[in-house]
Amino acid sequence: MGKHRNGAASKRRGPAFGLLVAAAALVVSFAAARAQSIMSRGPNVNNINVGPRIAPTVTPSVSPNVGPRMPTVNLGPSLAPNVRYSPNLNYQDPSARGQGTSASGGPPDQSGNGRGTSRRSKKNVVVDSDRRFVPRELVIEVEGNPTDAEADAIARRHRLTRVQSQSFPLIGSTMYRWRIPDNRSVNAVVRELVADNVIKSAQPNYRFTLQQAAAEGDPAQYALAKLRLPQAHTLAHGDNITVAVIDSGIDVSHPELAGVIGGTFDALGSKEGPHTHGTGIAGVIAAHARLMGTAPSASLLAIRAFGVAGGGAESTSFVLLRSIDYAVSHGARIINMSFAGPEDPLIGKSLAAAAAKGVILVAASGNAGPKSPPLYPAADRNVIAVSATDAADRLFPASNRGGHIAIAAPGVDILTAAPDAKYQVTSGTSFAAAYISGLVALMIERNPALTADEVRGILSKTAQDLGPPGRDDQFGAGRADAFGAVTAVGAPVATATGPAPAGGPAQPTER
Repeated sequence: MGKHRNGAASKRRGPAFGLLVAAAALVVSFAAARAQSIMSRGPNVNNINVGPRIAPTVTPSVSPNVGPRMPTVNLGPSLAPNVRYSPNLNYQDPSARGQGTSASGGPPDQSGNGRGTSRRSKKNVVVDSDRRFVPRELVIEVEGNPTDAEADAIARRHRLTRVQSQSFPLIGSTMYRWRIPDNRSVNAVVRELVADNVIKSAQPNYRFTLQQAAAEGDPAQYALAKLRLPQAHTLAHGDNITVAVIDSGIDVSHPELAGVIGGTFDALGSKEGPHTHGTGIAGVIAAHARLMGTAPSASLLAIRAFGVAGGGAESTSFVLLRSIDYAVSHGARIINMSFAGPEDPLIGKSLAAAAAKGVILVAASGNAGPKSPPLYPAADRNVIAVSATDAADRLFPASNRGGHIAIAAPGVDILTAAPDAKYQVTSGTSFAAAYISGLVALMIERNPALTADEVRGILSKTAQDLGPPGRDDQFGAGRADAFGAVTAVGAPVATATGPAPAGGPAQPTER
């Protein structure tokens, strides 16, 4: 009976039940074999997880610049890298090339993403450029008078080679001209230097060029009548007023300059002979033989800061700093700067210090034309910027324009001295600036207590208006009137009795 029951159950379960039983048997058999294998081998130590994986580099990577990355500073409008400061300036908006300042006001960071950075008052970082400054050179400012050991330590930290150094009492700092001995860019090294708390400022060694144009035209000294200089010379000649001429080499033996050279300084330490530009500027200011200068009795400091380069003459930030410092320390009351270049924070600092000591600063506006951005030092707020006019009172076409232009003076076809006792006819805002420097010497002789603001005000008030009515960006207040300005300085009182040039004010005479 039991046998019957088992057979019946088997029939009821069917083939599926048999397959299930067989599978279970296989699983049990495999498990037993696996257990036996594991027991015979022991634990697999290689698969033990002992904690987080540690990378081979056990210390954080340190960049060559071990100091913290400091914020960059934009101390003024950024100039495009391809700006040139010789007579023809080729300006391109930096935004058109994805370079220059970022939207937030700072230069692009090293990755080129243009993120802005914060502002620090004493540091300066500029956009790199091969054309605006000397390749692989820097001018570094350190406060006070550091020792050679301290300077050498800075050089080692930043991998630089010291070329030249000088203390500048005018601004209370020591300046170093250093060379980058490797392939780092000027901009990259400046960014590194501004992170060093020992360094007060760092910048490229900018290039500056003399502002002279091609010479041609009428050799007559038409400027004398335009400025009414003969009449002005009845009141003053610039006696004992020291005018520093920071320029190329001046022929101090020229007959036109006999007795007016009060001192010489070669900031370049060069062996070059006299140059046409510097000699011409000195002649415009103080000629007194065949020609008539603006201030024929002034005392000139002949400062060579520009050396011959290509078809012109060039200087740098460091050399100009030396020149300004020399001029101030040797009693210059007026500094003539017939050159132009980029905005230079260190030169701006020196000019501000000179102005604070009562020095009158005069500069050529530049010969880069109407599309040029402002050039310096003319655009500096402490400087009287001068544009140039011709014999018909038209603006010299290459003359720079802008809201910083203070006054205009003749600067086209100017007859002046040249090296080797010769003469030249030349053009440029350089010579217009020289006329104003000489005129200021006449004003200072008349009233030695005049301030720079008073000089600027008198020049503007007495100028002959040209161009659109009132002050404009081409002529400033207008063409200077030497007699009107010297008369306006102070007593003796003058009355109008004589004729004046067409369109000019009445010609006063003394009584």
